[in-house]
This record gives sequence, structure tokens and C-alpha cells, in this order.
Amino acid sequence: MRLNRTFYIVTIFSIAMGFLETAVVIYLRKLYYPHGFSFPLAPVHQDISITELFREAATIIMLITTGMLAGRNKAERFGYFLYSFAVWDIFYYVFLKVFINWPESLMTWDILFLLPLPWVGPVLTPVILATTMALFAVTIVHYTNKQVAVSMKRVERILLWSGALIAIISFMQDYVEHKGITLWKNITTPSRSLFMELVDYVPVWFDWPLFLFAEALILSAYFLYLRRLRKPQG
Repeated sequence: MRLNRTFYIVTIFSIAMGFLETAVVIYLRKLYYPHGFSFPLAPVHQDISITELFREAATIIMLITTGMLAGRNKAERFGYFLYSFAVWDIFYYVFLKVFINWPESLMTWDILFLLPLPWVGPVLTPVILATTMALFAVTIVHYTNKQVAVSMKRVERILLWSGALIAIISFMQDYVEHKGITLWKNITTPSRSLFMELVDYVPVWFDWPLFLFAEALILSAYFLYLRRLRKPQG
């Protein structure tokens, strides 16, 4: 009963966070993209850029805190963090579609994150990763509740974190290839907007083979992990 109640509470909170994220983005798009969002990005004042960076960091802190409050041990806390992140991310796009009919399709380009460099990719890609995160989260919490040791083995961790790192690289690859690593220069030059190089950046190519390879590594970690947890203990 406690497990079900906790999942309901975390789900409701994460959906609400997804709506808040959507609201902020709608406000920004009405201000900077009155005719509809598209690349290249509109120039943004330095203080707005810095505020946006801190807002993203604050969002991650809130999701981590949700896991810390919901979980009874380290594994459950991590599981609920993953679950909260996944639900938040998916419903962010659901609410954008409901309120402003965006994205046009799952293949529409979006800017996904700004730290440490801009991440860009088709909307489908974060949805795939969020679904995978939810699978991991439900599995961790379910088997923890059954008193099964859920610590990952070394090979599972290597597959998981290698896949995660490669997925992040796939998101930053097009930007780095076209603009180079310029964020630090923009931060340290007062006269420059934080994301000055984005004002004429239009993504042209997403490395699907690299992303799918990353997802395959993550799923390999998941199925190895699940198969081991399903074996009779003792």
C-alpha cells in the first residue's frame, strides 16, 4: 500500500513539475518567438540566460530531492529520482502539445538542455530515454520492496554509464562541430550574451546511429540487471 501511495504522489508531483516547465517555456516563447519557435534561437539578454541556467539546475535539484524524500534507502531514492525525471520530461512535451500544439512531430528539433553545452535533438530522443529511465526506476523500486538486493554489478554499471555518456555526446555533437566549445568564452566576456553563438546556429544533422548505440548499451544494462534480479535469491 505504501509503495502504491508513494508512486501516486511522485507521479502527481512530477506531472505538476512538467506543467510548470511548460508554463515557463510558453512564456519565453511568447516573448522571444511570437511567430512560433524555430532555430536559430533569438538573442537573449545576459541576465535571462544566467537565470535560465540556474533554473535548469534548480529543476534537477528538485527532482533529486523528490527521490530523497520518497525513497526509504539509497536504491529507492535513486529509483524515484529516475521515475520523477522521466514523468516530468514526458509530460513537459505532452503539455506543450496540448497548449501550443508543439512539437509538430516527434522528429521536430528541440534544445533539450544548456549545461555544460547546448544539447539539441529530435523530440523523440528524450522521450525514448525518459521511457528507459522509467523502466529502470520501476524495476529498482519493485525489487527493493521485495527485499531483493538491487545494487548493480560492475558490467551493468559500465554499460549504463557508457550509454548515458554516449547519448549526451550525441546531443552535443552537432553544436560542437558547427560552433566549437564557446560557452566559457561567452560566460567570461561581459559584453557577450551567454549563448551568443546560438543566434545563428541551426541544427542540421543528428547522429542517430550513435544515439541508438547508446540506447542499446543502456537497454543491455537493463536486461542484464532485470534477468539477475529475477533469479531466485539464495
